[in-house]
Amino acid sequence: MLDHMTFRVADIARAKAFYSAALAPLGYSVCLEGHYGANIVGFAYPDAAEPDGKKADVWFIDGPSPYGGPAATTGCHLAWRAQNRAQVDAFYQAAIAAGGQDNGAPGLRPDYHPNYYGAFVIDPEGNNIEAVCHLAE
Repeated sequence: MLDHMTFRVADIARAKAFYSAALAPLGYSVCLEGHYGANIVGFAYPDAAEPDGKKADVWFIDGPSPYGGPAATTGCHLAWRAQNRAQVDAFYQAAIAAGGQDNGAPGLRPDYHPNYYGAFVIDPEGNNIEAVCHLAE
């Protein structure tokens, strides 16, 4: 089971603006930002099971790692689970409005499974991001 993910970005302000818009329809908001060796911003969704009532599971760090590697994480596929198909639609519209590029409009993907409803957008770093609902609606 995954707990959280961290991705490097070339422009933390751009990442914050983009993901604030794209993830809002899924219930996410900025939960922490600051400078911890590098500028960082974290996003969380409400989760009553967590001690502070929210679960931070995706983080973005500005610039390259001091340990080497590329300046930004690119070419990844990140998918967030949506509670319903309307959230998938809203995610897609918000991500496109925030500057993302279409990589697959909302719709069923029956090749994955009969109820797989997803939408795909290329984020500012070149990652393929997705919102998906697995429920029949």
